[in-house]
Amino acid sequence: MTKRLIYLFLGAGALALVFCTRDLPDKAVQSDTYKNLVPGVAYVGMQTCKSCHANVHSTFIHTGMGRSFDRATREKTDATFGAHAVVYDEASDLYYYPFFRDSQMYVLEYRLEGLDTIHQRLEQIDYIVGSGQHTNSHMVDFNGYLYQAPVTYYTQEGRWDMAPGFKGDNIRFSRLLSAECITCHNHLPEQALGSMNKYVKMPTGIECERCHGPGEVHVREKLAGEIIDTSKFTDYSIINPRDLSRDLQMDLCQRCHLQGITVLQDGKSFYDFKPGMRLNEVFNVFLPRYTDSHEKFIMASQADRLRLSACYLNSEMTCITCHNPHKSIEVTGRDQYNNACRSCHDGPEESACAFPLAERLPQSNDCSGCHMPRSGSIDIPHVNITDHYISKETTRMSKKEQPAAQKGVFLGLEILTKESGTALEMAKGYLAMYDKYVQSPMVLDSARAYLQRSKAAEAARFPVEVHYFFAREDYSNVLKRSAGKKASEVKDAWTAYRIGEAFYQAGAFQNAATFYRRADELLPFHLDFKEKLGAALVQLRQLSEAEEVLGWVIRENPKRPRALSNFGFARVLQGHTKEAETYYDSAIALDPDYTQALLNKAAVRLLNRDYETVEDILNRVLKLDPEHPQAMAILQQLNELQ
Repeated sequence: MTKRLIYLFLGAGALALVFCTRDLPDKAVQSDTYKNLVPGVAYVGMQTCKSCHANVHSTFIHTGMGRSFDRATREKTDATFGAHAVVYDEASDLYYYPFFRDSQMYVLEYRLEGLDTIHQRLEQIDYIVGSGQHTNSHMVDFNGYLYQAPVTYYTQEGRWDMAPGFKGDNIRFSRLLSAECITCHNHLPEQALGSMNKYVKMPTGIECERCHGPGEVHVREKLAGEIIDTSKFTDYSIINPRDLSRDLQMDLCQRCHLQGITVLQDGKSFYDFKPGMRLNEVFNVFLPRYTDSHEKFIMASQADRLRLSACYLNSEMTCITCHNPHKSIEVTGRDQYNNACRSCHDGPEESACAFPLAERLPQSNDCSGCHMPRSGSIDIPHVNITDHYISKETTRMSKKEQPAAQKGVFLGLEILTKESGTALEMAKGYLAMYDKYVQSPMVLDSARAYLQRSKAAEAARFPVEVHYFFAREDYSNVLKRSAGKKASEVKDAWTAYRIGEAFYQAGAFQNAATFYRRADELLPFHLDFKEKLGAALVQLRQLSEAEEVLGWVIRENPKRPRALSNFGFARVLQGHTKEAETYYDSAIALDPDYTQALLNKAAVRLLNRDYETVEDILNRVLKLDPEHPQAMAILQQLNELQ
């Protein structure tokens, strides 16, 4: 495939067009020569880029990246609304009704008992995620803390349904949206220091500098009149991805188009990656492989599927061989993709393809459509996407019946960001797989095997070994492994939290509080850690401090059932039962199936000898968990009292 032919497919206009019509240097440019990769170079924003590159901007804003994220407005949504929009989740027995009231979008969650509404919760939708090519997903903003709403609109089928991953495991409005998620679906938001999902400033869509790097140096030089003839020379003030080596080009694209199990390098964040860097400088990505992985793939697996293809392995192609990032795929003609195929598979049309011309013509002689068929993904329902694995065996024109898929047998976890991972990196990958996707003892066995093989230093192994025992719920070994460690010596918030939880499970609440405090010091806006600290303080009867901690959580985010319930319990212990009940009611209004809040309210009602209400609440608990020992015991005592 000649470079000249490739570049003819990929014109983008203005400066980018000049880049695309010149030959690459004989040697790929090294990333360390770019001035905008120096630490401290600032991002200038897409509006600044637009002032010189208006023609590129005018097409980019219509791409999937340009439309990836915005406020929840009627202009942004691709959904239809009305009575048909009601979604029922059978597993949780909850209904969801999305709608607009004036210019604001909402989702109403409710539960029915016969014709009666016995629960309802109304939440404002603040952001819509997705270009509309496949889905619109929705976000709620609780005082800067972002969570995913439980319903998604699937544009290709024109239907509402539960959001991906929510069907059968409906965590409702509590799936926090961390930087790992947001920084692929959006530009770089400003995150509150020490938080997982609290944001101070939220952009509205992926911008130019995600692929070109920070623009401060570039703007300064151009304003000073330092103009580079980019038809002959490389402008080192800004990155043109085409000038990067093949590996660096692929790392740039697979920053977001290589979905998998992501593990950050120690001390790194998802904000640290810039175009021109190797991805494994910031994080590693792992994928589980199964015997039928060649037939099944996840939504954002384009880079992985492409790299498995013979076309990729036997050429110098990259993503931009076929794709112009400045132009929407919705307006890109099929010839752009097919010409890329023909640039390698040239020759007479009759011999370039194994299928007779008569069979190809009814399909418009569509090389890419045949060898990269569209199908569903295994992680997102109701979508139809292009499989980027270029294969002869899966052509849509073939009339031969394909063999039945072999039942998926787990083969192991593969690291995709480097040739091979160290034993400790592989252990981290398996632990992340267990935490995020597959809670199987087999996965933990693999993590243990790699840990036993690791020759890493003690400081590097310690947090991973604590993580392993914690995942096993082997709290005694968490405590043995961390014996002698002072909380102040622990540098990782999650490690401090896991040690604190092990102490809590052992009933050593003072030690638990010490390590929870350390976790809170390291991630002060991670509300789970604050809630755990508050719970430990309640157990220690340090009620004034417990109320201070839990009250802070409630002020930060009033939609936290656990904080509300624990605050209520602290009030009960001080004799304020009436006030406590209001907190329990608030927790139950947010989560009608929160067993502990229900039991706490039953206890208060029991103190008031309101036996009828107590019996109703206990039966409600037993409906959720027919074998709940505490509810059964209280109900038996209640029957004896009556």
